[in-house]
Amino acid sequence: MQINEQNNIYDIIDRWEKEENNITVKRAYECIRTLEESDQPSGCARVYALMARDRWKHQRRFDPMIRNWLQKAEELDDTVPLLQQLRPMERIDSIQENILDTQLTLLRETDPASARYRVAEQLREQCRQMIQYLDDTLDTWNPEELTVDFLNEVENEHLRELPFLLENIKQACERLASSTQTYMDTASGSFYSPEAVREIKEAISHVEQLKEKWNEASSSLTKVGEEYTDPLEELNDMIGLHGVKSRVHNMYHYLQYQKRRKEQGYQWKDERSLHMILTGNPGTGKTMLARLLAKIYHQLGLLQRDEVLETDRSRLVGSYVGQTEEKTMALIKEAVGGVLFIDEAYSLKREGMAGNDFGQTAIDTLVSAMTSGEYAGTFAVILAGYPEEMRQFLHANPGLRSRFPESNHIHLPDYSMDELMEIGEKVALENDFFLSEESKRVLEERIEKEQVDETFGNGRTVKNIVLDSIFQKGAAIGNQDYIGIDDFSLLTAGDIEEPEGEQPKDKRSAVQQLDDFIGLNHVKQEMKKLASFIRVQQQRREEGAPTVPIQLHTVFSGPPGTGKTTLAQVYAGILKEYGFLKRGHCIVAGRSDLVAEYVGQTAAKTKRKVREALGGVLFIDEAYALMSSSRSDFGREALDTLVEEMTKHDENLVVVLSGYPEPMKQLLEMNPGLESRFKKTFYFPPYTPEDLAEITERSVERFGYHFEPEARELLESRYAVSNTDGNARLAEDVAEEIFQQQAFRLFQSEKNDEDLHELTAEDVKHAIEVRVKSEGEEGHEERSYTN
Repeated sequence: MQINEQNNIYDIIDRWEKEENNITVKRAYECIRTLEESDQPSGCARVYALMARDRWKHQRRFDPMIRNWLQKAEELDDTVPLLQQLRPMERIDSIQENILDTQLTLLRETDPASARYRVAEQLREQCRQMIQYLDDTLDTWNPEELTVDFLNEVENEHLRELPFLLENIKQACERLASSTQTYMDTASGSFYSPEAVREIKEAISHVEQLKEKWNEASSSLTKVGEEYTDPLEELNDMIGLHGVKSRVHNMYHYLQYQKRRKEQGYQWKDERSLHMILTGNPGTGKTMLARLLAKIYHQLGLLQRDEVLETDRSRLVGSYVGQTEEKTMALIKEAVGGVLFIDEAYSLKREGMAGNDFGQTAIDTLVSAMTSGEYAGTFAVILAGYPEEMRQFLHANPGLRSRFPESNHIHLPDYSMDELMEIGEKVALENDFFLSEESKRVLEERIEKEQVDETFGNGRTVKNIVLDSIFQKGAAIGNQDYIGIDDFSLLTAGDIEEPEGEQPKDKRSAVQQLDDFIGLNHVKQEMKKLASFIRVQQQRREEGAPTVPIQLHTVFSGPPGTGKTTLAQVYAGILKEYGFLKRGHCIVAGRSDLVAEYVGQTAAKTKRKVREALGGVLFIDEAYALMSSSRSDFGREALDTLVEEMTKHDENLVVVLSGYPEPMKQLLEMNPGLESRFKKTFYFPPYTPEDLAEITERSVERFGYHFEPEARELLESRYAVSNTDGNARLAEDVAEEIFQQQAFRLFQSEKNDEDLHELTAEDVKHAIEVRVKSEGEEGHEERSYTN
C-alpha cells in the first residue's frame, strides 16, 4: 500500500471516529482489506470497533455480529480506545440477559411441603448465581469512569446511575437468599414458618421493582420492547414517492387544522372524507401507505384504532342471494374503529359480468354503511388497484365514486431505476448484507429484464430478487466447513445472477447462431447490418449525439420451411444482446391466437398475446390470414388492436409478420397503419440443393451418424433433380427416413460387423424415394411445412 493511500484511509478512520462522515459496511471492509495487505492490525481493529459502534447505535443492542467484530478488534489490538467505550454497553446487554430476564421461582403455600422445599432450593441457587455475577460485574465497573463519547450527556448520566442500581439489586438478592435459607432451616415435615414465606415474597417483589427501575434508567441506552414510530417519519423514510409524500403531509396538516378548529367550537358542515383511492402498479407501496394513513387517522383521534383490515372480493362476495350482504357487513363490523382496505376493488364489478354475480350487491352494501346507519363515520375505506381499471370501476359506479372526492385520489408512480437500486440495497442491509459494485450491475440487469409490462412488481420484485439471491448464496455454501466473514455479509454478482436452470440451453451468442445458419446469406447480411445500426445508435446516444429512430418491426417473406421461425428466434436474441429488448424471447402466434369467435373478444385476446411477447418478439405466422373482406370477420379488429399495442409499447415490443410474398404485400397495402410500421422486409428464398444436403448432414451428425462418401454425393444430386420446394423441414424428414432405412438394412443383414454409425448410398436412395418426388413424376403433391 502506498503511503498516500495509507494516510487517506487513516484520515477516513479519524473522521469516522469523530462522526464527521458515515461509512458503509462495504466501505469498511474495503479499508480492512487494504490495511491487511500492509500489515496494519491496529488500523483494522479501529475499523472493526467503529463498525460495532455504528451498528450498536442503530439497534441499541448487542448481537452476534457486533460481538464478532469486537472479538476481532480485541484479537488485533485490545488497546483501541473505542473498545473501552463499548465494553460498558456490552455489559448492560449481558446484565439484561443474565439478571433482568431471569424469572425467579415462586414459592406457593398451597404446594405440598416437599414441593415447597424443592422450590426453595431452586430459588436459593438462582440467588447464588445472580449474586456471584453481580459481584464480578461491580468489581470491574467504576461509576466515575463511565462516560461514553458517542452518547449524549443525558444518556451518560443514566449510564452512571446503573452501577448504583445494580448494587441495590445485589443487596435485594442477598436479602432474598437469606429469607430463603431461613425458610429451609425452619421447615420440618409439613411445618414451615409463614413469616419466612412472607419475607420471601416481599424480597422477590423488591427485586422485581428494582429491575423495573433498571429498565427505566437504561431505556435510553437499549431497545426494550417495540418503539412507537411517527407515521410521517415512516413515510419520509420510504424511498421515492416525493409527490405522494407531499400530498400526505398536506392532508395531515389539514386534518390537524380541522381537529383543532372543532376543539375551538367551530362547526363543520362538510368535513374532510377519510375514504381514499390509491392507484398504482404492483409493488409501488399501496398497502404500506394504507397502513400509514390508518396510523395518521388514529394519531389525530379521527379513528379509535390504527389497525387495517385487508380484504378482497373473495371475502366480500357470496355465492347465493343474501350471503353477500352478510359477508360484507361482517367485515364492516370488524373494521369499525379502523380502516377497511380493499385491494383490486374493481374485481367486485366489471363490465361483462353475468347478471347473477353479486359484486354489485357488495358495493351497494358498502356504500350504504359508509353514508348512513350506525356505522357511518366509524371506519374509513381505502380502495386500491391498477390506475386504468380503478378509473373504469369508479366510472361504472357513480354512487361509490361520489364517496371518494378527487382530492382523496393518490397515485403511486413506478419507481425509477435509481430508486429500485436503493430499495435493493436497503433490503440487503436490513438482512445484514451489502452489494459489491459488480453485484449492483447484475442486479440492475435483472431488474431491467423484469421491467417489461404493467405487471412488473417494482419494489416487491426487487425485494424478491435480493432475498432469492441470499437464498442462493446460503444454499451454495451452507454445508461448507469454513465460511468466511464475506460469505455471511457480501452478495456477489454470482449470487444475484439468475439460477442456471433459467439460463438458455444454447450457450452460443445469437450472432454466432446466425453465422451458423445454413444458406440465407442475404438475410444474414441484412440482419447483421441492422444489428450494427442498433449498436451505433446506442453509442451515439451514450455520447449525447442525435440518434436516428430505429424501425425493428419486420416482414419475413418466403415459402414454408425456409427458416423464418428459427430466424425470428435468433433475431430476438440479437436484439436482446444488443440491449434493445429486455427478455429476448420469441412468441409464435397464428390467426387462432389473436382472433376470437364473438364480438368484443378479439381485442382482449390480441392484447393478451402481445403481453406475452413484451420484452421480446411477437412472430405472427401466415399473418395475411388476418386479412378478410367479410364484415363479420374479426381479423381486421386483431390488426387494428395490434397497431394500437405496437404504438403503446414502442421499443418494448418487436413484431415480425411472416408469410408468402404476394399475400404479405397485399396485407400491408390494405392496412396503411401496418405499412407505415413495417418498412423492412427480409426475403427467405427456397434452399438450394447444396443447402438441403448440408441441413440433412447436420441432422445426421447431431445424432452421431456419418455418410459414406458415395452417400453424401448421391444425396445432393438427388436433391438437385427433385421437387423439394427448398424446404428445410423436408431435409430433416429425409434424415429421419435415412435412419430408419439404415436400421431396416442392418436387421435384414446376416452380417454382425455392420457399422451402426455409417449411412450408405443405399439408405439415401430408399429414403429419397419415400420422401421426395422426382421432377416430372406425375402425382406430385405440394407439401406445406409450417415454421
